[in-house]
Amino acid sequence: MTLDPIQLRVLGSLIEKEIATPENYPLSLNTLVNACNQRSSRDPVLELTEDEVRQALHSLEELGLTTPNRDSRVPKYEHRIRTVLNLRRDETAVLCLLMLRGPQTPGELRSRADRLFTFDDLAAVQSTLERLASRESANDSANTGPGPLTTLLPRQPGSREARYAHLLGDVPDLSPPSHSASARDASTQTATSSAAIRLAQMEAEIASLSEALQALRARVDLLESTV
Repeated sequence: MTLDPIQLRVLGSLIEKEIATPENYPLSLNTLVNACNQRSSRDPVLELTEDEVRQALHSLEELGLTTPNRDSRVPKYEHRIRTVLNLRRDETAVLCLLMLRGPQTPGELRSRADRLFTFDDLAAVQSTLERLASRESANDSANTGPGPLTTLLPRQPGSREARYAHLLGDVPDLSPPSHSASARDASTQTATSSAAIRLAQMEAEIASLSEALQALRARVDLLESTV
């Protein structure tokens, strides 16, 4: 299962609103578009159209992850991710945050999860992440799930903590540049700097020779005028 960014935003928004505002759930298409495009608790902020959200809903419905509710005058939509992936409440909250805001540290997840699930401490968040990361696929055992749902990303230079990402879509490539690439970049910068220095020295020498030549011509002209 590899969802695109629009599908992830639609699914994440449905999960968030079902938990945070159950009185307004399921969501109409217009309400869902507004939830996808809201500027708070979203990274990146998107500007999706109704057609884009509708198409994402259709594809998610084919995967069994959403379903329309036609009991009301206006069709409304709800997710089925907990049933399909057999998720606990804490696992659903973590996946929702990762879908809506991208890779995050356990500390960020705990501070942002208040409206979705209350984690007692960082250890509880870490335990949830590790449980999602160690899920087995149908090929590994009798489990019928899709396999691991989270992964630990390489720690970025200057960062104190590593971040986690979900595995429902493409994993962001946050690996540090290779040593050879860094060495090539440094070598190129050094060569460029040396060439600039040599060029400046040559320009200074040419300017000095030009001044000397002008002074010599002036002396020759003076001697010729006195003969």
